[in-house]
Amino acid sequence: VETAYGKIGVGICYDLRFAEMAMIYAKRGAQMIVYPGAFNMVTGPVHWQLLQQARAVDNQVFIASCSPARDEEASYTAWGHSQVIGPFAEVVASADHKPGIVYADIDLKQVAERRANMPLTQQKRPDLYDLQDCRNFVGFKI
Repeated sequence: VETAYGKIGVGICYDLRFAEMAMIYAKRGAQMIVYPGAFNMVTGPVHWQLLQQARAVDNQVFIASCSPARDEEASYTAWGHSQVIGPFAEVVASADHKPGIVYADIDLKQVAERRANMPLTQQKRPDLYDLQDCRNFVGFKI
């Protein structure tokens, strides 16, 4: 999504587990990827922040996640912990499991700086592996 501030990609909860979507968004120029999600009490403590940091550092983008607050009485108990992760995997802002709002001042110039200082996209080996964006195939329509 093109905004007045920069390009933003949007995934959903389970998409966070797959590197390819984030890679395509970064290849298209995204500076931030937003993931609304609701990891549970089993996967949340071990995967929620780890996967956000992995997507951020792999693609040198900001990751913003939002999660429902934890409700121990609900049939599905969400982990909570909405947060913003920077392009070097740093936690910029974070909430706990209670109802709340995460505010973060981010500088999208950090994305360009990280990409210039560590040019991962230029150092990839497409002769060995490459990710193909299906929207670029002739006849494919979304």
